[in-house]
Amino acid sequence: MIPHPRLFTLLFLAGALAAQAAAPMNVLFISIDDLRAEVGAFGSARALTPNIDRFAARGVKFDRAYCQYPLCNPSRASILTGRYPKTLELYGNRDWFNGWYPDLVSLPKYFRQQGYTTVRYGKIFHGDTIDDAAAWTIGGVPHNFTGPKPANLVATTAITEEQEAARIERAIAGDVRQAAGSDRWKAVTDPAELAGLGDTVNADKTIAYLKRWKKGDAPFFIGFGPVKPHSPLVAPKEFFDKYDLAKIELPVDFAPRPTVPAGFPKASIRPINADLFIKRDATPEQAKEMIRAYLACVSYMDWNVGRVLAALEEAGLHDNTIVVFWSDHGYQLGEKGKWSKAGSLWEQGARVPLAIYDPRTKGNGSASPRVVELLDLYPTLVNLAGLPVPAGLEGHNLAPLLDRPTAEWNHPAYTVWSERNRGITGVVVRTERWRYAEFFGPGAGAFLTDPINDPHELTNLVNDPRHADVVAELSALARAHVAGKTEPTPTP
Repeated sequence: MIPHPRLFTLLFLAGALAAQAAAPMNVLFISIDDLRAEVGAFGSARALTPNIDRFAARGVKFDRAYCQYPLCNPSRASILTGRYPKTLELYGNRDWFNGWYPDLVSLPKYFRQQGYTTVRYGKIFHGDTIDDAAAWTIGGVPHNFTGPKPANLVATTAITEEQEAARIERAIAGDVRQAAGSDRWKAVTDPAELAGLGDTVNADKTIAYLKRWKKGDAPFFIGFGPVKPHSPLVAPKEFFDKYDLAKIELPVDFAPRPTVPAGFPKASIRPINADLFIKRDATPEQAKEMIRAYLACVSYMDWNVGRVLAALEEAGLHDNTIVVFWSDHGYQLGEKGKWSKAGSLWEQGARVPLAIYDPRTKGNGSASPRVVELLDLYPTLVNLAGLPVPAGLEGHNLAPLLDRPTAEWNHPAYTVWSERNRGITGVVVRTERWRYAEFFGPGAGAFLTDPINDPHELTNLVNDPRHADVVAELSALARAHVAGKTEPTPTP
């Protein structure tokens, strides 16, 4: 019996759709460096980021996403291995996770093992010095750090005041040595310098790869990692020109140097700046210039991201590519006198922009108010790609929120810090309603802030009897998270 032509057509279309549904999804993994939630789509009234705004409006935007560590290498090691910093005990920028844990398989390496072509252009791991070369089919760089994990990363005795004073002086000396390369801004006009800017070059390489890719090639996992707005704040002058210096406003809690707010623990603000205004005060005029430079770098980054997203569309890959946009941690731009991310357990330091677009999910075009962690990206991408989930991942699969962004979700976010590499010295717990932080070692203490009624975190509610039950609940969560991993606190 010869099938009816219409039936034949329907069967053909059904088969084609089934084949399309079964085809592996590509992944475009866009990692930004030092970008706080200073993006229009994430609430910034001053940042000009039209490309990211359009992308966030197309996918699912996570308005309460948080890093697990406010420093590049530990944050990225956590995200890319799916383990909390407290599990890895990797707290600095000079250690390589696979040197300590040879059996851990990073996110891009796992995709490569599953048959993907993995491509790196820009910063995905901690730059070229601590890359996972074996993770990449294209773009990997041999790492420079291979030392084994120290035998014990948690001190057994408290540090003395004299030892801490000497440590701070050493830290200042180290920051001063890097000041010339970090603590500056520049509006670039020279054509040769413009053409050689790293983010422009890496965007061009990403675009070229997308143009080369053709149907029938292995699915790709592309890591595109713009470095800006990481210091030094260097960008084409045209992006500086987008911002009127006279209209730049200082934070309500601006201070010329790192300043612990009244009523907060001493350890809540590091005594030194690590990136900008290193061992020098910031005048209001200088601060406004630096903020404009940061915003210029954000807009320059947005331009490069926009070019890559446009190339994805032009290549016809929009409907079979999962796109993730994220930053490794936040940043403080003069709030409480701090100009860095290092050690910031405040909202500006822990909160990050995060948006995910999967053409198959039902929640596209929506925002999720749920608290999520960057740690969740590994299990989420593995799930969306239909791959077996590796054992040992500590994050949560965000797929339910991609389908229903307001679905019930009861997972707080944790961000930790180790000031002296003698154990964890601070932990913050973020829920949809509260921020609670606890500090260990010198300057120990705690704070509770109300993000809804006190978004600038000016009042510590930890001793307010009206919130005693909240403090007890969140302190228990914080202490359970870092149990056995904290630096000893000196006896008064």
